[in-house]
Amino acid sequence: MKRLILSLGVISLAIAAAAADCAAKLCIAPARIGVCSWSWRQPIRQVVEQMERNGIRNVNLALMPFIDNDKYHGGSESPETWQYLKEKVAKGDIVVVSTMISTVGEDYTTLDSIRRTGGIVPDQHWAANKVRFEKGAKLTRELGCRYLLTHAGFMDEDDPAAFGKYLERVGWIRDECAKSGVNLLLETGQETADALARFLPLLPGVYVNLDPANMILYDKGCPMTALDRLIPWIRQIHVKDARLTTRKGEWGTEVPWGEGEVGGAAFIARLERLGFTGVYVIEREGGDNRAGDIILAKDRLLGKCAR
Repeated sequence: MKRLILSLGVISLAIAAAAADCAAKLCIAPARIGVCSWSWRQPIRQVVEQMERNGIRNVNLALMPFIDNDKYHGGSESPETWQYLKEKVAKGDIVVVSTMISTVGEDYTTLDSIRRTGGIVPDQHWAANKVRFEKGAKLTRELGCRYLLTHAGFMDEDDPAAFGKYLERVGWIRDECAKSGVNLLLETGQETADALARFLPLLPGVYVNLDPANMILYDKGCPMTALDRLIPWIRQIHVKDARLTTRKGEWGTEVPWGEGEVGGAAFIARLERLGFTGVYVIEREGGDNRAGDIILAKDRLLGKCAR
């Protein structure tokens, strides 16, 4: 009996090792890899040049430079640059897999400041935010793109009035997007996966851009566990990694893909097993070598690196 138990133990270890090895060698096809336009911190024309130089065709495009410039996603761009972008899309040189709208007055200085100022929650900015989303949906349609994503802000389930207002406003954005044949993606981070899974059935037609690093940065649970709860709604992944804060109430730390607590290749392998067929979009918002970190993430998705 002891010999049998030992043999079963060895078999279990071998299976676990094989699974880990399989995850480490998982290769994502280049056609399913993209990048967030704001990751390079460069004007759009230079972003396109970087994409072409590095063999990346898919982009999650920040629309703010073309609408109402914010301080996070690049400087203002001209109508001529918009036309240039549309021509690149028409030629098939780049594919806009999703667009992104930020909201008025966001302050990411601390977790508390973004909780107060982020997304569609502040009443004083709702009228201006509606204009942004109206314009954003139309621009997304011009690019032949299906998805517009945004951070909707903190969802307060404990306050019925606040929750009702949040539900109404997200519904309004969904409907405005639908007028242009566009689907709304909510980016994860500010809420737990369980809270989001309770919310989404209330608004059919709203989907998820899962950012696993955000869950860690905001200390909102385990990204790996979130996959099982949210897979019915996940349409896009932000490839971003982070380490949990050691001081409660403060930001975690963003790190290169595969070097944090998301799980790297194992996270991707789980997504694939769950049937995800969308695009893995690299996002890098921290560090001093964003260009290098983007290529590192791409290589790891392609299976060229061990992480």
